[in-house]
Amino acid sequence: MIESTELFDDAVRGAANPWLAEALERLAANTATIDVLFPVVRRTCGDGPLPGLPGWTADQAARVRLLLALPRRGEALASEVHDLYRHGDPAERIAVLRGLWPLAVQRGLGAGGLPIVRDALRSNDSRLIQAALGPYAAEHLADHDYRQAVLKCVFVGIPLAAVAGLERRSDAELSRMLLDYARERQAAGREVPPDIWAVVEPGRDASYLDLQR
Repeated sequence: MIESTELFDDAVRGAANPWLAEALERLAANTATIDVLFPVVRRTCGDGPLPGLPGWTADQAARVRLLLALPRRGEALASEVHDLYRHGDPAERIAVLRGLWPLAVQRGLGAGGLPIVRDALRSNDSRLIQAALGPYAAEHLADHDYRQAVLKCVFVGIPLAAVAGLERRSDAELSRMLLDYARERQAAGREVPPDIWAVVEPGRDASYLDLQR
């Protein structure tokens, strides 16, 4: 979980890319430049992994740092971020989704990012779905929406380990939904994803279905 702008700065600086500091200066002078800066990040920073930010790439970190530099809060920030998401390519959208939690922690985004999360969860792009189910979604999605998101991950083959907050947000209804899904899969002679059992009932496996008949 990313909580400080310094971590982004250090990671991008460690990648020996001087572009970010200049971009932040331009953004401070004119916030409208975000529309120009955001799309060119990958070309200027690259998309390689960052040792200081496990699981992050250089372009993702730089884009989130730009988002954090926007001098807006609340609804105004949500509107700006939504526009960047709506007009962005998949890589830009992933960065916006990954930036929602830092923006909530530092810039008072509140629930303003939920329309973006819901849009990503309606897509068939597993990269967007996985990016949407980070700490922000775990904190802000309603119970029904969170359960449906977990079930969609199972449908499209996203490992449940990638879903933030699952241990805390799991409940009896989610367990029931996953067990029903597992029964349907078994009845159709199809494999049951093994990672659902940690949610349905820790320590169980597919043999649990036979016991429940």
